[in-house]
Amino acid sequence: MKKFLAFFGLIVILCGLGAYHVLANQTREVNMSDKKILIAYYSHSGNTKAVAEKIKNTTGGDLFEITPKTPYPNDYNTVVNLAKEEKQQDKRPELADNGSVDGYDIVFVGTPVWWYTMAGPVKTFLTVHNFDGKTIVPFCTHGGGGASYTYSDMQKLAPGAKVLEGYTSYERTASDADVENWIKSLNL
Repeated sequence: MKKFLAFFGLIVILCGLGAYHVLANQTREVNMSDKKILIAYYSHSGNTKAVAEKIKNTTGGDLFEITPKTPYPNDYNTVVNLAKEEKQQDKRPELADNGSVDGYDIVFVGTPVWWYTMAGPVKTFLTVHNFDGKTIVPFCTHGGGGASYTYSDMQKLAPGAKVLEGYTSYERTASDADVENWIKSLNL
C-alpha cells in the first residue's frame, strides 16, 4: 500500500508539473505590465503592419499607424522614385496625425526599408517628438536589402532615446514565434 501511495503521489506531482508547463507556455504576452507601450508604424504594402500587429499581440501595447497627409501612390516604380527623391533631399512628409509618445516608456517604431533607410513618414514621426529617456525598439520589413542603415538612422533622429536591437523581416516572413522570441530576448 505504501508503494502504491508513493507511486500515486509521484504521478500527481508529474501531472501537476506537466500542466504547469503547458499553461505557462500558452501565454503569448510578454510581462511588461509596468511599462506603457506604443507600437508606431508606417506600412505602404501591409508587410510592416503585419509585424506591428504581431508585436501588439505579444506586448498588449497601443497601435498607432503613421500616415502621411498625402498618401503615396500604389504604383511600385513611382513610389521607388519618390522615396529616392525624399532621401536625396532629406524630405520629411507631413503626417495626417502626428500622434503622441507622451506617457509611453517603450516605443516600437516600424518601417519599410526604402533606399537603405526608413521611409519618410517615419523620419517625420521621429523628428516631431521628444524621445528623451524613452526606449525605441525598431523593426523593419524589406524586399531584399536588409535593414541597412535604418536602425542607426533612427538613433540619429532620436538622440535622447535608447535604441535597442531591431527586428528585420523579409516581406511577410515574420512569424508570431520569431517576433515573440525577439521581444523576449530584449529583456524589457
